[in-house]
Amino acid sequence: MTPTHRRTAILFTLTVTLASCRDDDDGTPANDEAADDGATTGADLDTSSGGSSGAVEPPAVSYWPDVKPLLDARCVACHREGGIAPFSLETYADAATWAVPSLAAIDAGIMPPWPPAEGCNSFVGARELTLDQVETIATWIEAQTPEGDPNDEGAPLPDTQPGLSRVDVSLPMPEEYTPQSSPDDYRCFLVDWPAEYAATTYVTGFRAVPGNDAIVHHVIAFLATPDQLDAYAELDAAEDGPGYTCFGGTGGPSRTWLGGWAPGSAGTDLPPGLGLEVQPGSQVILQVHYNTAAGAPAPDLTAVEFKIDDEVETVARVMPWANPTWLAPDGMPIPAGEPDVVHEFGRDPTMLSGGPLVVYSAALHMHQLGTQGTLSITRPSGETDCLLQIDDWDFHWQGSYGFVDPIRIEPGDELHLECHWDNSAANQSTDPKDVQWGEGTGDEMCLGVLLTAPG
Repeated sequence: MTPTHRRTAILFTLTVTLASCRDDDDGTPANDEAADDGATTGADLDTSSGGSSGAVEPPAVSYWPDVKPLLDARCVACHREGGIAPFSLETYADAATWAVPSLAAIDAGIMPPWPPAEGCNSFVGARELTLDQVETIATWIEAQTPEGDPNDEGAPLPDTQPGLSRVDVSLPMPEEYTPQSSPDDYRCFLVDWPAEYAATTYVTGFRAVPGNDAIVHHVIAFLATPDQLDAYAELDAAEDGPGYTCFGGTGGPSRTWLGGWAPGSAGTDLPPGLGLEVQPGSQVILQVHYNTAAGAPAPDLTAVEFKIDDEVETVARVMPWANPTWLAPDGMPIPAGEPDVVHEFGRDPTMLSGGPLVVYSAALHMHQLGTQGTLSITRPSGETDCLLQIDDWDFHWQGSYGFVDPIRIEPGDELHLECHWDNSAANQSTDPKDVQWGEGTGDEMCLGVLLTAPG
């Protein structure tokens, strides 16, 4: 029996077995005795390998030495008390209670969420589980989730997301905000760059600190230069309450990112020697995406933190990439009822930069009808280098993916962007309508975002 077939058999058998233990009201795995003290069914199951006499052999796989390090490294950043995931996996009781549905989500490729397609590129901080790690979890469930010895906790897995090395500037939202739209609310807040930075400085690291991470789904920090401030002041003044509505981008002239956060991100330094330039008197436009599908609207006071340096070897740039004609009226038609609409664009980006570029990370952005997207480089020889490919687009899992090895773009190369959308009735809850490029919930985009520096 192959590992996949064995996992399928485990899931079928245990799902049938556990069905009789579920609470009929809400479907949550439950055990009446365990509910009193936080224990789970797994703790009470007989995991011995022999009969009632003789020494009990320890299980081949158990929670503390084998499973906990995997969950801590790949799942607990979201699946924790107060986190954005709908349940916690922080304790043995949590893990045993949710073992079967967790394996089903892993086997389906839903969890841990890692959108980049296999084989396209190698990324820093990948949240993927290896086949051997999935087999460890499956074996543990097959053995009826033995706990093992808490004194035998396994060593933490190597940290694939090293995080932000130091914090020089912390910028919170000006005041608390409670989401007003459900399930998704996009809000932009204007935050002044600290006045003590009277000269040009460089952002060399970033992270976001959600104030209420049960509802904060992603955060993007855009840079507004001094000449753009009036436009954002008008947007802010046009709406009551803190900030203003801003689906997709900022709704204003800035397309410059200083950093982004999605669930599970610990923040990061930029590659050594790189920095993003910030002029004195600038503002940070803090876009926060609230999602209240798994948590009731509640006040939030999110902050962003930066590592700052006075000098860097190379000024980096976050480069948005799209066909300019898509932004024109009727420039990117996605007809109603069509199940696979494709728009693509390719051009030599060095014509704009004036020379070779080095790409350090890439992101894709579409809205709710998106199904797949690709960023790639086509060389004059016909050879293609894949930067980022997402085959199963999920609007709720967007991020920027750092490359293990930076990729050069030489004059004559073509940076190619391709997006697919499903505008059929089967892919939405309302009647399909013709869709174009736009900032609104019902509009669409096809955008690549790359961290670049001169080559």
